[in-house]
Amino acid sequence: MDQATARRRSALYALFFLPGLGISSWVTRTPDIRDELGASTAEMGLVLFGLSAGSMLGILGSGRLVARLGTRPVAAAGILTAVASIPVVGLGAALHSSGVVAAGLLLFGLGMGGGEVAMNVEGADVERLAGRAVLPTMHGFFSFGTVAGALAGMALTAVAFPVAWHLVLVGLLSVPVALHALRSIPAGVGRADAGAGRREAGAPAWRDRRLWLIGVIVLAMALAEGAANDWLPLIMVDGHGLDAALGSAVYAAFAAAMTIGRFGGGWFLRRYGRATVLGASAVLGGLGLLLVIAVDNQVVAGAAVLLWGIGASLGFPVALSAAGDSGPDPAARVALVATAGYVAFLVGPPALGFLGEHYGLRNAMVVVLAVLVAAALASPALRKRPAPESVHV
Repeated sequence: MDQATARRRSALYALFFLPGLGISSWVTRTPDIRDELGASTAEMGLVLFGLSAGSMLGILGSGRLVARLGTRPVAAAGILTAVASIPVVGLGAALHSSGVVAAGLLLFGLGMGGGEVAMNVEGADVERLAGRAVLPTMHGFFSFGTVAGALAGMALTAVAFPVAWHLVLVGLLSVPVALHALRSIPAGVGRADAGAGRREAGAPAWRDRRLWLIGVIVLAMALAEGAANDWLPLIMVDGHGLDAALGSAVYAAFAAAMTIGRFGGGWFLRRYGRATVLGASAVLGGLGLLLVIAVDNQVVAGAAVLLWGIGASLGFPVALSAAGDSGPDPAARVALVATAGYVAFLVGPPALGFLGEHYGLRNAMVVVLAVLVAAALASPALRKRPAPESVHV
């Protein structure tokens, strides 16, 4: 790997780390934020709808923006919007304003939804140049960020550190790191070449049945991850009777399991291939989730969260790699599948809040369990197609 590609890879590690740090910083404080707002589970679902709305705006526009402008400006706008929005969430909690918290989450979703699609396209290009799996490690740094944020959130929750000051500090520390990393991202990656696209493309990517199956896997795994990111502390507090600090500790354990799965997944992928690893991951994650839902025991539920995290860890990045080499125009294919993933990751979990209000958060997770079963059934779609025979002209 040449030095320029290595710098791009390192920059992407930092840019993946920051949203993980940001999202876990406020997720671990959701019990405190809920108490500051005096909100019910359904009302928290409405607050989280700000995240959904922003995510949809960012996600739906990002693919076309990357095709028109390239990854660098889209990633820069996205990551800076996301990290700058974190203090807004804290301010809303301090003001006891659900509207301000929702606005902060809307901005976070807007930045994350748009920026991370661009970063995944950038990561797929780095993976192509490096000649080996890189996206799982990049997503591992997102999970590493969630671990760092969760541990800090757990400690600050235990000492009753004010939510507002916590989230303001996260934002202030993140902005200069983002600015420095963005300097290593080159211009022009992902920008569409209409002439080249016409020469190499057959049917549009969205008509590819295999790509739709890959999208199902991404959607399921992203929902499994996103549901934990948004609701796991409250599931453990309200559903299993833990206090807020222990709820944050269980979320930190989930994030650690995700990190271990992503950093350690390369060996399994090389040995067993994408389809086998992803099928086993979906089964493992589903088993952990089933235990969290069905077993009314704090120790079993806490241990099961580790299975949930390891099972969900590889789905998103590995399926994106499969999308990138599934046919012509890999940037468009990665953007399409990443869009499905981020819709599930950021939009799906708030909807679970409405189910949780009527049936309980533990029971609402049955929806996530069902999509993990669908992912296990769709996992053969990740097998690489045989290379076409060369044609010399």
